[in-house]
Amino acid sequence: MTTEAPTPAAVPTLNMVIGGKRVAAASGDTFDVVSPVTGAVIARVAKGGAEDVDRAVKAAQSAFDGEWQTWSQTRRGQTLARFAALIRDHLEELARLESKNMGKPISSARWEIGAVANVMEYWAGAANKLMGETIPVSKPGFDFTLREPIGVVGLIVPWNFPLMLASWKMGPALAAGNTAILKPASYTPLTALRVAELALEAGFPPGVLNVVTGPGATAGAAIAAHPGIGKVAFTGETATGQEIMRAAAGNIKKVSLELGGKSPNVVFADADIERFAAESPYSVFDNCGQDCCARARIIVERSVHDRVVELFAAATAKVKVGDPDDEATEVGTMVSFRQRETVLDYIRIGREEGARVVAGGGIPAEPAYAQGAYIQPTVFENVTSRMRIAQEEVFGPVVVVIPFDTEEEAVRLANDTPYGLSGSIWTRDIARAIRTVKAVRSGVISVNCNSSVHTEAPFGGYKMSGVGRENGMHALEQYTQIKNVYIDLS
Repeated sequence: MTTEAPTPAAVPTLNMVIGGKRVAAASGDTFDVVSPVTGAVIARVAKGGAEDVDRAVKAAQSAFDGEWQTWSQTRRGQTLARFAALIRDHLEELARLESKNMGKPISSARWEIGAVANVMEYWAGAANKLMGETIPVSKPGFDFTLREPIGVVGLIVPWNFPLMLASWKMGPALAAGNTAILKPASYTPLTALRVAELALEAGFPPGVLNVVTGPGATAGAAIAAHPGIGKVAFTGETATGQEIMRAAAGNIKKVSLELGGKSPNVVFADADIERFAAESPYSVFDNCGQDCCARARIIVERSVHDRVVELFAAATAKVKVGDPDDEATEVGTMVSFRQRETVLDYIRIGREEGARVVAGGGIPAEPAYAQGAYIQPTVFENVTSRMRIAQEEVFGPVVVVIPFDTEEEAVRLANDTPYGLSGSIWTRDIARAIRTVKAVRSGVISVNCNSSVHTEAPFGGYKMSGVGRENGMHALEQYTQIKNVYIDLS
C-alpha cells in the first residue's frame, strides 16, 4: 500500500486595491512573497508600475472631487472609529498574517496591530479638531485661516513595521480629508491589502484609500514623481529618501521623510546600571534589530564600562530567539535571507576593524533554525566611533559599546553620526540629564528608559534622519495646507 504525499496548499494571487476594486497590474505581472520563517512562497502579488500608479491617482482624485469632499470632519472621524474597531476585531488575523510575512514573533505582531487600532482611534478623535485661527490685521477687516487637505497623497512604507508605519500616515491623511495611495514594501504587502478591504467595510468611499503593490524602483518612483500627487510621505533608508526628494521636485510636492538612525544609549556612571542592562537589549534587538530607533550604540562612562558590558552581554544571552509562532519567542527571523546576509557582512566587518564580539556573532547552530532567516543578537566591545559598525545603520540585531570619560565627550560621541532620530540618556542627575537631552541632536529622546515613540507625541529626526514629524497633532501640518482669507469691512 502506498501513501500519497499531501498536496501543498495553493499559493493565493492577490491584486491591488484601486478605486475600491481588486485589480491586476496593467502588465499582468506578479511577484512572489516569501516567508522568512520557512523560505516558502506564501503569496503572489500584483507587480504594479507607473501605469498602475496613474490609475490609482485618477481614482483618488475622483474620490477627492466627489462624495468625500462633502463629508464633515465629524463624519470622517466616525468612519475612522469604525475602521479602528474593525482592525481590532481582526487583530489576530492581521497579526498572524504579519508574523508569517515578516518573521516577527506573534506576541510582537499582536502588539503592533493593537497599536494600529490605537492610532486610528486617535485620529478618529482628532478629525474634528482641525481648526484655523483669526488674525488681527492693520486694515479694518476680518482675517482668518482655513486648514485644508492637500488632495491626493502618496504613502510609501517599509517592511520592518509594515502596518504600524502605514497607520502613522493613513490616519492623519484621511482625518485631514485627503485621499491616499499606499505603497507597501514588496517584502511585506499582505496586511496593507487586507486593511484596504477593511477600510471599504468601514464606509470609506471607493478611491479614498488605494493600495498599489510593486517595487520601489517602479511603483514607488512613479508615486514620488507623479504630477497628480500633492504630497509624498516616506519611511525607509536615507538614500531612497534623497531620491524621493529629487523626484518630488517636479511639481514641488510636499515631502515628509522618516529615514535612517544610529541612535545612542548614553549611560553615565551614576545610572541604575542593573536596570539599564535588563531593559536595554530590547531597545536594539526587538524586531530583530530592524528598527530605525534601535539604540545601536551604547556610549558608556569608562569607570562602569566593563560592568555594563558584562551585564548587557548576560542579558543578551537570555533573549529568546525562536519560532515566531511560539508565544515565548522574543526575537524571530529577519525579514529575508538577503537582509540576514547584509547583517552577517557587518559582523564580519566589525571583527576585521578590531572590535570584539562578546555575545552572539552568527547564525544559531540548532537544527530548528535551519530553514528560517535567524540570526543571533550580537554585542561588540572594543569599538571606536570611526568604525563602520559604529557609523552605518546595520538594521539588524547588532549593538556596539563605546567608552567615554567626560560629559562633553559623551555628547560628542552621541552626535558623531550623520543621523539624529532617537536615543536615551541614563543618569540619576537631573541637571546632567537635561543638559545632555538639549545637546544631543535627535528628534526624540528619553531619559532612564527606552520609550520615546508615542501615538500622541511628534516623531521624526534631525540631520539625515529626515524631515517632518509624524504622530500627534503635529502630523496634521504634513497633510494640510493653510489658506488665509481677508474680508474688507470698511
